[in-house]
Amino acid sequence: MKIAICTLGCKVNQYETQAMERLLRERGHEIVDWNQAADAYVVNSCSVTAVSDQKSRQALHRIRRERPGAVLALCGCYAQTHPEDAEKLDADLIAGTGDRTGFIRLLEQAAEDRSRRTAVDRAFERRAFELLPAGGLEDRTRAMLKVEDGCVNFCSYCIIPYARGPVRSLPPETAAEQAASLAAAGYREIVLTGIEISSWGRDLEGRTGLADLIETVSAAAPGVRIRLGSLEPRTVTEEFCRRCAALPDLCPQFHLSLQSGCDETLRRMNRKYDTARYLQSVELLNRYFDRPALTTDLITGFPEETEEEFERTLAFIRRCGFARMHIFPYSVRPGTPAAEMAQVPKSVKAERAARAAAAAEEMRASYLRGCVGQTYPVLFEQPRSGKFLGRAPNYMEVLAEGENLHNVVKNVHVAGTDGQVLLGEITEA
Repeated sequence: MKIAICTLGCKVNQYETQAMERLLRERGHEIVDWNQAADAYVVNSCSVTAVSDQKSRQALHRIRRERPGAVLALCGCYAQTHPEDAEKLDADLIAGTGDRTGFIRLLEQAAEDRSRRTAVDRAFERRAFELLPAGGLEDRTRAMLKVEDGCVNFCSYCIIPYARGPVRSLPPETAAEQAASLAAAGYREIVLTGIEISSWGRDLEGRTGLADLIETVSAAAPGVRIRLGSLEPRTVTEEFCRRCAALPDLCPQFHLSLQSGCDETLRRMNRKYDTARYLQSVELLNRYFDRPALTTDLITGFPEETEEEFERTLAFIRRCGFARMHIFPYSVRPGTPAAEMAQVPKSVKAERAARAAAAAEEMRASYLRGCVGQTYPVLFEQPRSGKFLGRAPNYMEVLAEGENLHNVVKNVHVAGTDGQVLLGEITEA
């Protein structure tokens, strides 16, 4: 059977799609591009905002219209959090965020008998981590290793705890086995990902923490880069930094979730830190690592945000000096406490996002200029404009002359930047 998958949302969804693709291939199916003719189409949905829900519905409607004879399946966070709405859509199979192997069997059954099925469990009753094959497609240089699922932070704007359930952790010995397997398969970089990896280990006997996992994975895959997914500021302690800085293959790029640089706004968001604690994390990382790339997310126009609060956020992000930022105007997520708060006008949200983006671009340009004159081991990924593009350990893109460099690491001396990527020359044969 030819199967196409449309993936919406976060890296965890991307990881789970890759895992499903591998499982489907192992069962004799062929994976094709979303725009190609297929026997079955799967929408792996996102539900982080109402806009995400809409995109999931649009993808379903489009395929049903263009490929009326195909089997159509919906899985992921939208189906998990809104099963009643999902059942109103013209899909043959609806499943949530659990039991991907079972979902594949149901997809095969739906293709065989064309009967409609809904298989959505109770996310909060989950206690076991679902083990899925790690990695990606054969031509990837970077593999994702999902080490955690679930979240119990209950931020006031977020529905993900209801979509993913409580924290479940991949056991460290299994993480080591998967990391060693990825290294043996030729991957040069492993990204530790999850819904909230800072909570890794809290459900395991012995209450081990994220630093323990990073050390375990690094030891299991020597010589392979280890990159971390999004971190909560509370994870970054002096001990965490000391232990991580001792690992030669840990990439010095840290995505510290921020959302707002104003304490009053953070309290309305129900975040578990304030700006003082966040800044402490920034200072620790800068102390233990040489020019680490600090990246973050920011929401502008959160309910009840005043101009003064936003100005404080602008001043705070400049103080942190981020290498890169993802900036989002607040989008109402029905069913969350924030949806019931006084809303900021759409035009104000957009205007603040533009101002924050301008500040972010200034900081990004400054960080790139600081890379000029440095030499980095670059993992090359793909050709671009007659040259080859790769990424330094700090995740900055680097462009250099060369051919057939896919999945090859070369030292590159950075001679300049065009404001978006670093431009360099390979310093070894």
